[in-house]
Amino acid sequence: MPTYLEAFLISTGVVALAEVGDKTQLLAFMLAARFRRATPIVLGILVATIANHAFAAALGTWLTQWLGPDTMRWILGLSFLAMAVWVLIPDKLDDGELAAPRFGVFGTTVIAFFFAEMGDKTQIATVALAAQYEAFVAVVIGTTLGMMIANVPAVMAGERIAHRIPVKLVHGIAAALFAALGIAALAGWGS
Repeated sequence: MPTYLEAFLISTGVVALAEVGDKTQLLAFMLAARFRRATPIVLGILVATIANHAFAAALGTWLTQWLGPDTMRWILGLSFLAMAVWVLIPDKLDDGELAAPRFGVFGTTVIAFFFAEMGDKTQIATVALAAQYEAFVAVVIGTTLGMMIANVPAVMAGERIAHRIPVKLVHGIAAALFAALGIAALAGWGS
């Protein structure tokens, strides 16, 4: 059985890489440019991510209790391979995804990030990682840290660094990691 440290490290790395150029990173840039108040934005991202990823990891953990190991192996393997393809598709932020400012900077960030993450590739990855590792806490902490690694610099540096990050290269690395996880799951590694 994989270790909690392995689940934590893989979860952190996969999500941090997958987030580069993702719509939530674009949202972090927009919030920073609009409100120019880093602390409530960073705290809002943290709260929204913990809530969203805890829900996703709980779903992943629940699935492992209801589906047999062979079925889970195929679902996880194919899910990770699908994620490898999905991460190569560039994200664009819809104009309507930014909540009304009447909730304040923190509230707007929580609401916007929570809903932007619904059905997003990092939420789906969190479900799959929790199902694969059966390590709820390690996966939630890891995926949350991965989100923070990708989004806090976006908030702090704003648009200045957005054009300097080799997004295609980072997405290629993330896709390769997802593909490797998919192949490993299909081959029965870790079971």
